[in-house]
Order: sequence, then C-alpha cells, then structure tokens
Amino acid sequence: MRDILAAEPDSSVAFLAGGTTVLDLMKLEVIRPERVIDLNALRGEYGHIRWDGVSLRLGAFARMAEVAAHPDVLAHYPVIAQSLSLAASAQLRNMASLGGNVLQRTRCAYFRDTSWSACNKRVPGSGCAALEGANRSHAVLGTSDHCIATYPGDFAQALLALDASVNVAGPRGSRRLPFASLHRRPGTIPHLETNLLSGEIITEFVVPSGAWTRRSLYLKIRDRQSYEFAVASAAVAVDLDGDVVRNARIALGGVATVPWRALEAEAALRGRPLTAEVARTAARAAFADATPQSHNAFKVELGQSTLVRALLQAASMEFQP
Repeated sequence: MRDILAAEPDSSVAFLAGGTTVLDLMKLEVIRPERVIDLNALRGEYGHIRWDGVSLRLGAFARMAEVAAHPDVLAHYPVIAQSLSLAASAQLRNMASLGGNVLQRTRCAYFRDTSWSACNKRVPGSGCAALEGANRSHAVLGTSDHCIATYPGDFAQALLALDASVNVAGPRGSRRLPFASLHRRPGTIPHLETNLLSGEIITEFVVPSGAWTRRSLYLKIRDRQSYEFAVASAAVAVDLDGDVVRNARIALGGVATVPWRALEAEAALRGRPLTAEVARTAARAAFADATPQSHNAFKVELGQSTLVRALLQAASMEFQP
C-alpha cells in the first residue's frame, strides 16, 4: 500500500503493508522515498474477513491467500477467490495485502526501467516510450496519447464486477467511495493513478451479496500457467432466469489502463438468452472502442474470446439459489 494523491504525488513517503510492490519498486529505484511508514500495526483492526449474508467485508490488511481460501468467499464469491488464487505466487499471496494489491503499479517495462527517460507515469511530461516501442503487453482500452500502460492486477476486476465499495481513512477522516471511482484513467496526467487524497489509506472493501455473486468466475489468460500477469482476463457475475440474463456484471483485465467495467457488454446481454452468439455480440460491444498499438492488436480478439468463454462457463455453473 502506498500514498497516491489526487493532486500531486508526494514521492518522499511510501506506505508499507505486505511490501510486495513497494519494496520491488524501491529496489528498481523507480521510487525513492525518504520515509517508509510501516502500517502493519493496523492489521489487527483491518485484517478481517466477514460475511453476514448481506455483504462481504474484507479488511485491507487481510492477506490474499487467507481470503482466497476462506470458506464464505469460496461459497458465495467464487470470482474473488479465483482472482486472488490465480495471482502471483503462493509466497507472495501469503504476504500481499488486499489494499496494496489493488494499488499496485503497472508492469510496463518503460516505467520499471529507469534507463528509459520517457515515461509520463514516472517522470510527468517526459513522454511515453511504449507508444513507439515494444507494446505487446500494453492496453487497448482506456488509453491516451500520454500513456498506454496496462493495469496489472486481478482482484480489482472482481471487486469492480461485483459493485464493491472501498472505505478509506486519512487526515481528513474516513469516507467511502465506489470501487469503480478509485482508479483514474491516464488522460493527460497518467502519474495520478487514483482518487485517494493525501495521506489516505484503504481500510476495507465492502462487497454486496446477491444471486450474481454466487454465479461468478474469473478467467485469466496468460503466457504461462503460473506466476504471470494476465494478457487478457474477465471477471463475470451473472443472474439468470432460466437461460435468460436478468443482469450481468463484467470487468476486464490485462487489456486496459485501469480495472475496466464493460458496461456495453452488460447491456448487450440483459434480457437475452446466454447463448454463444449472444456472448459473442456482448464481447464485440466490450471492445468496440479498443485502440490497439503496433504489437498488441491480437488483444482485441483474445479479449473477446476470453469474455465469451467466461460467460459460457458462468452460464453452465451448478448453482443453488
């Protein structure tokens, strides 16, 4: 977990929870904080996992592995359990906190390698080397002329698809915001990545419960089967009346600059039988505004295929209302 401002980031301070991201970036000298503030004393207060039949409350300091293995999460929110269990390695999942995971920074090589001077995320106004460089892993949705870096996480897609909210605390007190408003698209200021205020930290995620949360899954496509980031992924949650979609919630990963809600795809499904053809129509709608680069045009077709597979797998899930 780290300090990201809604105005101008304070690079002199970093927050430490699991440490699996911030220490990595410090070793690479991507960030050089003067002070690192260890927040783990808060784990006792914000390390909980609670389900009351109405909502799931996840403390931001809960570890990824313990949430992925929790029986209530497995039974009622399979998309959350899968998104966490498919991330990173077992060792990292044992260390990484939920709050830090959703705030992890891009894996763009131009951002992480300081020998490249042109990176608007690292050095605002310096340019984006990826636009004319090796951009196979970069985003096709939510991009701008200033940044095409892909958001790398998995758990965030599950939270987004389930309409979660996030509780934060800071010098101005506590507040709650929709998880959908946490991350910012790059626009002209890609170094501003979230809507957290100065000194704020995430304390808790709140996820509503419903029929769609039980009929949910996370499908992750990657270059190898373990310890690899998504080339394309889909978090889907579907509420069916027979084979007709009452409601669908879809978030895409590996293809966008932020956790990406596919609202057009959801609209294309609503009120229709969840057949392969309808799923393909929804997938085309999800990528209608895609802007591929020189090396990643394949992500459009791959992302569509991933979403179709996820939707059809969700439709075939054994389900107890």
